[in-house]
Amino acid sequence: MVGRRRELAAVQRLLDRAVAGAGGCLTVVGPAGSGKTMLADAAAELARRQGLPVVRAGAPGGPGARLVIVEDRDPAAGTADVDELVTDGAAVLVTSTGAVGSAPKLFLAPLTEAELAVLLPGRPRATVHAMWLLTAGWPGPVLDLAAAVPVDSGAEAVVELALVTPSRGEFLAVDTALIRLLEDAASQALPPDVRARVLVRLAAELLGDPSSVARRRELADEAVRLARLADDPRILAEVLDGRLHALWDPAAAAERLSTASRIVDLARRAGEAALERRGLFWRFTALVELGDLDAAEAALVAYARAGERDGDPQSAVVALSRQAVLALIRGRLDLVEALAAEVAEAGRRVGLADTARLTASLRGRLALLRGEAAGQVEPLQALARRLPGHFFEATAARALAEAGQVAQALLEVDRLLPAVLAGAGPRWTGAVADLALVASLGADRGAARALYDALLPYAGRLVVWGGANTVTGPVDDYLGRLAARLGRSDEARAHFDKAIALEERLGALPWLAATLAARGDRARAAAIATRLGLAAAATELGAVGAVAELGPAGAVAALGPVGAGADGGRPSADVWRLERDGDDWVIDAGRERARLRDVRGLHHLRTLLANPGRDIPALDLVAGGAGLVAAPPAPVLDTAARAAFRKRLDDLAGQLDAADRAGDVERATRLAAERQALVGELRRTAGLGGRARRPGAEAERARVNATRALRAVLTRLEALTPLAAAHLRASVRTGSSFRYAPAAGGPVRWRV
Repeated sequence: MVGRRRELAAVQRLLDRAVAGAGGCLTVVGPAGSGKTMLADAAAELARRQGLPVVRAGAPGGPGARLVIVEDRDPAAGTADVDELVTDGAAVLVTSTGAVGSAPKLFLAPLTEAELAVLLPGRPRATVHAMWLLTAGWPGPVLDLAAAVPVDSGAEAVVELALVTPSRGEFLAVDTALIRLLEDAASQALPPDVRARVLVRLAAELLGDPSSVARRRELADEAVRLARLADDPRILAEVLDGRLHALWDPAAAAERLSTASRIVDLARRAGEAALERRGLFWRFTALVELGDLDAAEAALVAYARAGERDGDPQSAVVALSRQAVLALIRGRLDLVEALAAEVAEAGRRVGLADTARLTASLRGRLALLRGEAAGQVEPLQALARRLPGHFFEATAARALAEAGQVAQALLEVDRLLPAVLAGAGPRWTGAVADLALVASLGADRGAARALYDALLPYAGRLVVWGGANTVTGPVDDYLGRLAARLGRSDEARAHFDKAIALEERLGALPWLAATLAARGDRARAAAIATRLGLAAAATELGAVGAVAELGPAGAVAALGPVGAGADGGRPSADVWRLERDGDDWVIDAGRERARLRDVRGLHHLRTLLANPGRDIPALDLVAGGAGLVAAPPAPVLDTAARAAFRKRLDDLAGQLDAADRAGDVERATRLAAERQALVGELRRTAGLGGRARRPGAEAERARVNATRALRAVLTRLEALTPLAAAHLRASVRTGSSFRYAPAAGGPVRWRV
């Protein structure tokens, strides 16, 4: 019992109480391999020396002084049986992985390196140090590792341990102990082939450290150079595989594909089945990135068959999880649900380390696709806290937007943009795409432009996370949304058309519905969403096409709520409204609704929305407003006529305002037509101030005033209804003439 003097003393005190006629309980807490069983055995030996009977839980035993050992107690179990034993005078020793009940607890700690040297006599100091690093000093793992390392092994044992010991961290988590051991190994004088393997493994293990990009590349490039000198196909295949893992350059999909083929060829020449499977999987991932899902599916089948041939059960689970991803892309939701359950069960059975992450990813994306985004925000934020620097916050921001919390999501764009744009790694493209989606809903143009420029080199590809455990749609869809946000209508349409062509070729129906909706083809988008069964998941405030992690979320705003028509209650998602409600205005845009106080810009906006696609001169838009002067003088009205015109215009303004507040659309339309006719005649004959018009001056003043008023309204809307504001900013054209030219992301029509 090396290093357990404190624990043995606590056990002895428990036994002394039993001998004195007082029962007691001691709970020994520690993870698997911490020595709980060894301590229980030592306690049994001490009890026998003192003449106490030893009873294992479940075995018959009478009352009185004795030691009862209860092993592997469930931390959630009750303590009534233990309390009864203590009342009968027994000393009860409970072992568990978590605290149980209110009895005294003894928390086991790992052994120090000095204690480990006593446990492993005769081992070289460097070997003991390596084992301590790899096991954190827990006795069970130490003894298992020692059994595989000859006692008389020297420095080569340290290197071999560094090369073959599995990482204890999940994907993107840094195994600090293994990295320290690899650093120790790399500091030794090694043959070129061994040094190449050590360097590339060190580079790969540093992937979880976002600050190590330059160092990873330096290590990987040196490893490749050394491996080529070795002229050994096994070494070169291993190093090329490690380099792909270490760098994971988003721009290198084509290089990944060619390198994958090289790894497969080298591995087959060397007879290395595991490396061959790695190459096949890299091939699958690269083909998905490049948008060739048919070839990717064939590569995945080859990978699964190779795993079956080689007796590797984990390959089958990995392949099954990627088949679920492909089913998700094509909208086969029931199949995805069934496959996710299979992955969970099979992964647990074969001990696949990332099983929980794989199944959570599949089920989370299903939930997002079905409009249940709100429940995904906190798990993603927790993941971001556990694995900082890998942009899980960007995915959480996207989930916030999908859940309707657009304002909060836009704040995340401001917080995350600099770090994401400066980043790299297996989640980078996906993070940029997630921020792009959120930015398209209302971020400032500088952010939208930066994200557009970052994604543009990847046009024509799919957004793929890591080893294709998540795929979130064509890059061109995101580029189209950003271009629309920037007011580049022609570029937006071109990107959307490319995305739609790719989605149709792939049969990616959820993505297709979302992109069609973003482009404005709502009828076809809604038909696809309904056939997929998504409409049934929509709520009054939800959206039919909330595809989230599966693809662009344009349908969040575009397909909108179901069940509300244009003639009562809230409008359908295809019809947005901007209407007077008493002294205020109400805007109702799909999932967004806000009340605004009356300002002149809202009157201008209503005029534009009532005349989509029509150029309206600035003077006409602000007709009747203060400070304007009429058109160049033609026949000039006399003073009495001008006074009559002004009086009637004042009367009409009051009546029109009253009709607006009362919601009398017919009367308001009639009054507006009369006022427009009077203003037109007044403009034709004289300035409203009775002065001769200076050519162009009043038109310029009207342009400035109308532009300022509209911008003030849109700025206010960005805080209240960011989706609607983003659409209006992309759609409203200003100048000497004004126009509402509907861009992507808006309704089929407005009710005003």
